[in-house]
Amino acid sequence: MGLLALATPAAHAAASGLCGNGYEPIDSAPIGNLGTAYLTWSAESGRNCLVVVRSHPGASLSMNAWIGRDDGIQDIDSGYYTTYAGPVSVNGRGTCIDWGGVIHDQEVSRWRTHCG
Repeated sequence: MGLLALATPAAHAAASGLCGNGYEPIDSAPIGNLGTAYLTWSAESGRNCLVVVRSHPGASLSMNAWIGRDDGIQDIDSGYYTTYAGPVSVNGRGTCIDWGGVIHDQEVSRWRTHCG
């Protein structure tokens, strides 16, 4: 099963919308049972964008969304949120992308993905 099968098309569409116009979903990863990290790509801008979305919004929880490149450039959003963390983005052309997120005490990380 591919990673994109882990989340619904509607959830991917919502995450893409949080990143802005022109972003398409390319990957996702569950964060335990609390939510999902969604990685998107804009061919026009050459940027990857990440949003961490809770499965069940509610009281504020500690959350973060992070994305980085091979050369150490990164973007991080961290705080207490009710629904989502991010969006965060980096220029993804000609590099590999590291990405992940945290919701409360559960986390996910992906290293050297979507190289191009």
